[in-house]
Amino acid sequence: MKRTFFAVFLSLVFGASLTMTLAQARKSRATREFMREKLALSQKLLEALAIEDFELLSTRAMKLSAMTQLETWRAVETPDYDLQSLQFRRNVDALAKAAKDRNLDAATLAYVRVTMSCVECHKFIRGKDSAMLKIEPTNPARLALAVVTR
Repeated sequence: MKRTFFAVFLSLVFGASLTMTLAQARKSRATREFMREKLALSQKLLEALAIEDFELLSTRAMKLSAMTQLETWRAVETPDYDLQSLQFRRNVDALAKAAKDRNLDAATLAYVRVTMSCVECHKFIRGKDSAMLKIEPTNPARLALAVVTR
């Protein structure tokens, strides 16, 4: 009787473990595909920026901002990740605003910040220390100084 109970128990544990592993694999695949979409959209942002197509830049930035609200966006469930996402969204929204204002310099700086947000978040996800530059959005000269002094 004990052996039968133990065998059933082990079968249930193994089945639950297998189900969780398969679910994680599906989520990982979905997350990878989602990140590829985000990367492609980020590259299209650079294209729109380079050709000074402010309408296209604004549209693509708003789409990228909307992606941050999707469930697939959530790679991990931590307060630190929430902060990373919030910073990314703020940078993308600043890019959209600069595009609407037809301000190429502000849009370029916002795009750099979006890119930095991506890199910092990926470092965070991989467990590496982050060293995000804390630069005020109104002072581009400080960005140049911070980059040079690093």
